[in-house]
Amino acid sequence: MVATRWHTMIVAGLLWPAAALCADAPPRRVVSMNVCTDQLAMLVARPGQLHSVSYLAGDGATSALAHEARGYVVNHGLAEEIFLMKPDLVLAGTYTTRTTVSLLRRLGFRVEEFQPEQSFDDVRANIRRMGALLENPERADDLLAGMDAEIAAIEMQDVAPLKTALYFANSYTSGAGTLVSEVVALAGLTNIAGSLGMAGTARLPLELLILSDPDLLAGDRSPRKTPALAEQNFAHPAYEALAEARAQAPLESRLTVCGGPFTLEAARVLQRAALMLEGNPR
Repeated sequence: MVATRWHTMIVAGLLWPAAALCADAPPRRVVSMNVCTDQLAMLVARPGQLHSVSYLAGDGATSALAHEARGYVVNHGLAEEIFLMKPDLVLAGTYTTRTTVSLLRRLGFRVEEFQPEQSFDDVRANIRRMGALLENPERADDLLAGMDAEIAAIEMQDVAPLKTALYFANSYTSGAGTLVSEVVALAGLTNIAGSLGMAGTARLPLELLILSDPDLLAGDRSPRKTPALAEQNFAHPAYEALAEARAQAPLESRLTVCGGPFTLEAARVLQRAALMLEGNPR
């Protein structure tokens, strides 16, 4: 039964995408299956152009545009459900379900993949590319102009280069070559992971965190629905003692999981925490 249904869909699928690819008009029925392309598309798309976003777009812990995502059809990255939506453009991340991406391409659908942002230059490039794909470059230019103005305002703020420790679940940190590390630098602070020679996403042992003697601890401490083993590092007595003696910045993951204009709010969060600490030095 399932095989028969898929056979029918595959035969029909050879006709649906072909008609879409021959059209010169901008894409009219766009489906995004990655939380980062979801948000860029929501920011850039013309009204009615974006049809569906991934289920993660509505998760407030992951998406900065969770409220806006409620206005779109939700998908779970399954080839069958996306096939039935008859999109003329599918947006995906380079780590999006490979089987789905491969199958959609074999069926003739246009799939465009986006690399994760590791810098603000990457954010700019992805916004420009989204503007080009959705044929709405004016909107992309407006977003970039707004970002540049906000970045200039952040850089004008006089902040002491406090030693900042990015510390997440499972004792992970973000070193050189990551978007979060660029956020720290934009805020005028010093990322201890970079000082320790760490690059990318890496483990920061608790002992090393304590020995680095940070001025500021930054990470996502949003309330969780259920306890998680991944967050046991925050319950260690040594970490609790350090956290009690240091200033903290609530760096929500939804601001940094993906790159976008909203990522600049993370730099503002760090600056506010740093300015409060400067007024009350330890």
